[in-house]
Amino acid sequence: MARIHIYADEAGNFDFSRKPGASLYFILTTVRMDDHRIAEELSAPRRELAWNGFDLRREFHATEDLQVVRNEVFRIVSVHDFRVDATLLYKPKTQPHVRAIEERFYKTAWYYHMKHVTPRIAGRDDDLLVVAASVGTQKKRSTFHSAVRDVMGQVKQTGRMEVAYWPCAVEPCLQVADYCSWAIQRKWENGDTRSYELIKDKVWSEYDLFDAGKTEYY
Repeated sequence: MARIHIYADEAGNFDFSRKPGASLYFILTTVRMDDHRIAEELSAPRRELAWNGFDLRREFHATEDLQVVRNEVFRIVSVHDFRVDATLLYKPKTQPHVRAIEERFYKTAWYYHMKHVTPRIAGRDDDLLVVAASVGTQKKRSTFHSAVRDVMGQVKQTGRMEVAYWPCAVEPCLQVADYCSWAIQRKWENGDTRSYELIKDKVWSEYDLFDAGKTEYY
């Protein structure tokens, strides 16, 4: 019996339009960690960056970080061993009833992702902790936390299972998930694979959920 730790983050947004700033994909990314050495090592680049004049006063966040910061984070991420899985939802192909309510869309992404991933990362006798990055307002965070817990109750094929919903700032492994999700998003949204190349040996699956669909609804 093993204790499995899964950390999850999303890339993309809930804007279902072709307006500037609206992502084409919503991407749910999970990383399976067998140990937490990477969390300890991620404190080192923060100190090194400070010595070089970059006073980073918040958590690592790939979208907002300067390239010099990203370089340091990816340098550490690239040498550690963990598993990355991603489920991609091409938003224009999302049926209107699925995207009408954010919680339903969010829950759909989680359900199909964890239905695919859970039996591949944890055995029936393993214990599983799933930590999701919290998003949105307090009310939305509570709703999304409940959605994740409900999904895990449906797909659970393990021993003990717990779900946590934390801000990225409190858990370095969530910041790793953020960076991996960002790299995958850059590949799919823009064809930019520079960062993806640094983690591709850790990516076990990239599942385009609506790939077989033909209809685009907007």
